[in-house]
Amino acid sequence: MDLLVEQVEVWAAGIPDKPGGLAGVLAALRDAGADLQLIIARRSPDRAGEGVVFVTPLQGDREMVAAAMAGFNVTQKQHCVRVLGRNQRGIAAAVAEELAEAGINLRGFSAAVIGPQFVAYVAVDTQAEADHATAVLQAL
Repeated sequence: MDLLVEQVEVWAAGIPDKPGGLAGVLAALRDAGADLQLIIARRSPDRAGEGVVFVTPLQGDREMVAAAMAGFNVTQKQHCVRVLGRNQRGIAAAVAEELAEAGINLRGFSAAVIGPQFVAYVAVDTQAEADHATAVLQAL
């Protein structure tokens, strides 16, 4: 497989679980010039009235300062590998199988197809696991 595999920083922020909670933090990033490639937002299952949003990438001082002011921090417990390539039937299963065979336990996995391309974000718990996952996927 011809894959582009790279580690990415994921930024996270708490958001209020109400209309406009997500829009407010995304607007702050947009206004700073951020061109986000991934946004995942959800309610916090254990904290009523709260949610969390994860984004990547943030680049440059202006974006990072805006992110900090909006409550974002680089995630320390989640390390992420982005995998980009030509879509083909079963590609997500193939990626997950290769990581499983390498003994890598996934913290999270998100994937989408856009036209002829797929993109997947593989989250693991440690930097060592991210390094291992990167090496495994680059060898495909």
